[in-house]
Amino acid sequence: MEKSKRPAKQPRNAEATKKRILAAARDQFAKRGFDGARVDSIARAAKINKQMLYHYFGNKDRLFTVVLEEAYRDMRIPEAALDLDALPADRAVLALVEFTWRHYLANPHFTRLLNSENQLEARHVKASPDTDDINRSHVAIMEKLLARGKREGVIREDIDPVQLNISIAALGFFYLMNRHTLSRVYQRDLMAPEQLDARLAVMKETIFRYISPTPSAATPR
Repeated sequence: MEKSKRPAKQPRNAEATKKRILAAARDQFAKRGFDGARVDSIARAAKINKQMLYHYFGNKDRLFTVVLEEAYRDMRIPEAALDLDALPADRAVLALVEFTWRHYLANPHFTRLLNSENQLEARHVKASPDTDDINRSHVAIMEKLLARGKREGVIREDIDPVQLNISIAALGFFYLMNRHTLSRVYQRDLMAPEQLDARLAVMKETIFRYISPTPSAATPR
C-alpha cells in the first residue's frame, strides 16, 4: 500500500511575519514602555517563537528602533502628501495643526512611544540610521510654508520653523499625555468629542495669532 505523502511545508512569508512582530511590539511598547515590555510577550502576541523575533530584529533595542522608525513614517508620509499648495500659507499652517492633532488621536501609540523614548533620552532615535531622513520632509514643509507666507504677506517674517513645529506638537502632545490628571483636576472629560473639538479650535487660534503679522486678526474657520 502506498504511503500517504505529507503535505509540503508552506514557505515562510518573511514580510508578513515581520509585520506581525512589529504590530505586536508596537502595542506592547506603547502599553508598557520600553523597559516594561517583554520579548516573551511580544513573541506570544505575534504567534511566533522568540528565536524568530531575534532572527529578524536581533535584539529588543533594535526592535524598538524599528517600531519608532515605522511610527514616524506613518506620520510623515501622509503629512508630505497633504495638498498645502492649494491653500494660502497661513491656512496651510492651520491644516498642519489639524493633521497633527487628528494623527495623534487616531494613533495613540505614537505619543506613548515618544514618551517612552524621551525617558530613555532618545537613545534609539540617536542610534537610528534612518530617523533623520524620515523626518527631513517635516522641517522642509514648514520652511516652505513660512517662505511663501512672507511673500503672501500673511505670516510674520521672524518665525523659526523648528520652534513653530515644536509648538504645534506640544499643544497636542501635552494635552493627550496628561489627559487623565487634567481631567481629574478640572473635573471635565477632556477626551469627550466636544472637548477634543474645543481643543483643536484653541490650538488653531493659538498658532494663527502667533504667525499672523496682524495680532488682532480673526482665526479663519
